[in-house]
Amino acid sequence: MCSLTRSYLSSVPVGSVVSRTLGGVHIHADKLTVTSPVLMWVKALDLLLDKMKKAGFDFSRVIGLSGSGQQHGSVYWRRGASETLKQLDPNLDLHHLLRDSFSVADAPVWMDSSTGHQCQDLQASVGGPRRLSEITGSRAYERFTGNQIAKVRHTQPESYQNTERISLVSSFAASLFLGDYAAIDFSDGSGMNLLDIRSRTWSEVCLDAVAPQLDRLLGAPLPSTSVLGGVSSYWVQRFGFSERCGVVAFTGDNPASLAGMRLQDGDIAVSLGTSDTVFLWIQEPRPALEGHVFCNPVDWQAYMALLCFKNGSLTRERIRNRSAGGSWDRFSAALRETPLGNGGNIGFFFDTMEITPPAVGVHLFDSGDKQVSSLSPQVEVRALVEGQFLSRRLHAERLGYSIIPGTRVLATGGASSNKEILQVLSDVFNAPVYTIDLSNSACLGSAYRALHGLAAESGLSFFDAVKKASDPQLAATPHPTAQEVYGPMLKRYALLEERVLQEPRL
Repeated sequence: MCSLTRSYLSSVPVGSVVSRTLGGVHIHADKLTVTSPVLMWVKALDLLLDKMKKAGFDFSRVIGLSGSGQQHGSVYWRRGASETLKQLDPNLDLHHLLRDSFSVADAPVWMDSSTGHQCQDLQASVGGPRRLSEITGSRAYERFTGNQIAKVRHTQPESYQNTERISLVSSFAASLFLGDYAAIDFSDGSGMNLLDIRSRTWSEVCLDAVAPQLDRLLGAPLPSTSVLGGVSSYWVQRFGFSERCGVVAFTGDNPASLAGMRLQDGDIAVSLGTSDTVFLWIQEPRPALEGHVFCNPVDWQAYMALLCFKNGSLTRERIRNRSAGGSWDRFSAALRETPLGNGGNIGFFFDTMEITPPAVGVHLFDSGDKQVSSLSPQVEVRALVEGQFLSRRLHAERLGYSIIPGTRVLATGGASSNKEILQVLSDVFNAPVYTIDLSNSACLGSAYRALHGLAAESGLSFFDAVKKASDPQLAATPHPTAQEVYGPMLKRYALLEERVLQEPRL
């Protein structure tokens, strides 16, 4: 919980909630099915609020709340659960009161990859993966909620028939505070393979492919800025919340992170970690077979996109060890001492099967686009870093991203502490790079969204609502010749990537 000048952070370790999971999940015998006990999440909320109460937190001062949940997971409420939610006894813990309220005790979560058949069926029903992507912002993914619902309906028919409402993890959590079923918000709803991201309504063709009359179980989606109502009397009586405390629609963890980073039109955020993740703010989406386009959580007329690249810091560390003697100082020196554009040399470094694009192996090309077996150590270092960032820009632009006046690149993650890497990032995108601290960004974004949601009906923009928050720090500006170097190089990179994708996989 936070204001723009004060914050309060508290957490509950998974091990203190339930001991019979591995990091909060059950990995089933097939190694593909992954679930979490719904009551574990309820008990965690009990423990968290009790901990805050014992610490002297004054809940009466909270004027609004929102939150985030892991994307794609689904919760199945048993028939009659809505009445239970409306009549919660403030003398008892939530996990005790709701112990019989879920028709599916273990909820499918984002780590699940057991719905391959359901993905194929959904794509076939709508006209193929590209058509599904055009409608919902993504091709069919095993973890996406629509495919999980189809599996539950098929493998647990009695439980499905006894279901009164299906929530995302985010709207499930909001329901606990609201004392009623909370609507799914547009942004988190975009991660289901069910929402038409342009009309912001459920896609009938997608719903029909998953289950008949599914819209009745999902309820109508609402804008992410919606105030759903006030907290229920349970929270007022048990913890001392004000009756006027509003519940703003909860959303997914990735959309909430975008809010926490305060991305604006034209911005791109690059998280440089074990895998590299790219967050985009876009106006005109162009969904593709890779990546995801979601409705924007802070501006209902805009969109956000998400791209994940598996070969991130581990690949950078391998090339550091191979070509820079294991020294980051020598790695940085190689970037300083080689020219922008690397003399025309380009590299693709996919140590493991990449997500975007689906390719594997190391592929090196000289200035004449001839494939070569090796590069000098310094040239290899720059080829790696330039190649990674050219890939990030290429696939971002394919989803609808464009560099405009005022564009910022926000960098976070371990490699964001290396100023030479950030300089290459700035040059490739021809935009200034800023560094940000992304710890607890989804939590911070939820607090920002609560603040904005309470004022959104008055027309106040998200950025006006959070304008007093601290700004990111400028870390690098593009070289004057960056655009003339990397504009043509990006086109070459795209053509060479097509060649790589056509090569047989060994």
